Amino acid sequence: MNNSSGNKLKKAIRLKHIDYWLNSANHDLDVAETLFQNEKYDWCLFIAHLVLEKTLKAFYVKNTGKLPPRIHDLVRMADMAKIEFEEDTLEFMDAVNTFNISTRYPDEKLKFYKMCTREFTEENFYRIKEIYKCLLQKIKL
Repeated sequence: MNNSSGNKLKKAIRLKHIDYWLNSANHDLDVAETLFQNEKYDWCLFIAHLVLEKTLKAFYVKNTGKLPPRIHDLVRMADMAKIEFEEDTLEFMDAVNTFNISTRYPDEKLKFYKMCTREFTEENFYRIKEIYKCLLQKIKL
């Protein structure tokens, strides 16, 4: 049942989908925290990307009344969800997009793994969590 280009969802269904995306994002945040604590830094950032992606998809449902498209680009998703961000935040989210791609493809995986030091991961994970908190404050249902 993909409704991303079709009719708007009924309010009860819309709320159910928003709840699904927000709960899933919260679950993934817990997973990312565990991965960070266990020094699995590359996977921490991969899952942290999902935290933002799923939160943006909740906004998409809320703001459009439709199911979100099956995309992973955070900047595009934010635009489609009608959420405005400062330019530096959009640039950061564009960089976070690479965390999603870099763990999926073997030729990128080793390079990304080596880049994901504790310091690199801590800095990026902190900023992802700040954006996530800001989004949660804005979504008020």
